[in-house]
Amino acid sequence: MQNPVPSRPLSRRSFVASVLVTAGLVATSAGPAAADGHGHGHGPKPGAGPVCSGKPAPTFGTAAQNTAQNSKFTAYGNSNTLLDDWTGADTTYSLKLSDGRIVYAFSDTFLGKVNTDGSRPVVVEEGGTTPFINNSFVVQGKGGALTTVHGGTAADPKAVMPPPRRADWYWAGDLTQSGAEVQQLYREYYDPDPDNGDPWDMKFKGNVLARFSTRNLSTPVRVQAMPSSAGIQWGSAVLRDGGYTYVYGTEDYTDPATKVNTKYLHVARVKGGDLRGTWSYRTSGGWSPAESASARLLSGVSNEFSVSRRGSHIVMVNQDTKIAFGAEIDVLLSCSAAGPFTGEQTVYRTPETGAFGSYCDPDVYTYNAHQHAALSSSGNLVISYNVNSLDRTSGPANDNYRDVTIYRARYVNVPVSG
Repeated sequence: MQNPVPSRPLSRRSFVASVLVTAGLVATSAGPAAADGHGHGHGPKPGAGPVCSGKPAPTFGTAAQNTAQNSKFTAYGNSNTLLDDWTGADTTYSLKLSDGRIVYAFSDTFLGKVNTDGSRPVVVEEGGTTPFINNSFVVQGKGGALTTVHGGTAADPKAVMPPPRRADWYWAGDLTQSGAEVQQLYREYYDPDPDNGDPWDMKFKGNVLARFSTRNLSTPVRVQAMPSSAGIQWGSAVLRDGGYTYVYGTEDYTDPATKVNTKYLHVARVKGGDLRGTWSYRTSGGWSPAESASARLLSGVSNEFSVSRRGSHIVMVNQDTKIAFGAEIDVLLSCSAAGPFTGEQTVYRTPETGAFGSYCDPDVYTYNAHQHAALSSSGNLVISYNVNSLDRTSGPANDNYRDVTIYRARYVNVPVSG
């Protein structure tokens, strides 16, 4: 790890902190000290998974890079066709719209120019020319072409969900389509002391729902507060299944005695496909209308993961946060969208991670594994993960400036049968 550096703008603190939050080294709220009768740990180990409706668990083969998808975003990010378009980002959720377009939703996003040597200029807030915003979209048209969507103007781009004040920002949660709207959950964070130079000094403030017209994703038509009183960051994943939309959340809990941070899975659901409906929360024995009754269902989840249906089984893709900055991408299985999720198995190990990884850089880490239903097929599960660096050096020598490939998602194909 690099030594700490002096105070820097909020944008830099934000993209440094994102990997720390997801890896479980920073708690964004103390969280309620609820009894943990149902949480349990898990690590990278094989597991067969449950039999659901008489169907055995799917089996997963050896993963390989999704060259086509990786090449698509590499070519787009390096094109310099426009200087207000995507050159790198994290989060990487996706949604296929009813008209065939695919919307990729990102959190912290670099826009602008890529230099011929594969570096990028430093961000505007540090005296450079690279715009940096806390959330964005990239839309893949029906012909395959990619287009960046941001707020503001080409000369002065802003996040599609701009922060309510300087010390706040929104990171993207999962998204769904409801009629002519894209509905996306965002998590609001804030820096209690934006001038102290500490990139890890951040707190979770609350969840909001942004509703975008499918015809215009550059600004929401409305933003409304969502359940937040229990300290659960809703929107880690969203799944429409069996007449309900399930919303998965992550609770960051730090034990006041040991200071150990643990991330717990919570599940809510709403009838139909509109997230504005009445939510109910999974408890240890059923469902409750009270968010405070939401049960801890699993420990070690990331702040971002994915859940999808594959035949009779529900598949969760996660990076276990009990392994700090681990390289393993795991799948867990369930017969129900509400869990329990069991049979954990590692399906991929990210080659970029750590001093012995492909960058030979101890500051490089991977996080935010997501499966992409829009890209997957009956025999193939497409998973992405984000790459980032904890390098805190100033200026062009910083990892995320000197090499644009570090701060870009990677896509892999995981063969699946059954």
